[in-house]
Amino acid sequence: MAETTADVRRDIEQTRERMSTTLTELEQRLNVMQVVRDHPWPVLALAFGAGLALSASGSDTKAAVATLAATKGSRSKIGGALDEIVANLMTGVHGALQDRIDGWVGELKSAIGAPHGGASTSRRPNMVATSGGYGTGPTSDVSSMQPGRAD
Repeated sequence: MAETTADVRRDIEQTRERMSTTLTELEQRLNVMQVVRDHPWPVLALAFGAGLALSASGSDTKAAVATLAATKGSRSKIGGALDEIVANLMTGVHGALQDRIDGWVGELKSAIGAPHGGASTSRRPNMVATSGGYGTGPTSDVSSMQPGRAD
């Protein structure tokens, strides 16, 4: 029990060095890329053998058949559900963008002192394509919003 603190610190440092060396050796042994670089031919032979064993078992064909059987008929159900989700999402995004734009227009009108207009039943004017761009008008057909198209 006559060990001094210097002896204990030296022992701890030696233990740390041994652990560090051991960890470095383990990392080198478990580094797959280094093993492949050091021994490419045995690794290639091992991969080839594993491929032959898997192909001979027929498990890839069995898995493909099982996947096809499991997903049969679900394609139309999933497609319809995804279409509905996307449509709802786009409707929500469109509404949010329209609200944001309406707010900006209101702020701009306030900034320049323009009248805001009375309360209307529609949140936005209907757009009609004219030869010079878009104008307001009696239709709300989205297909009529193509430049250069006059309905």
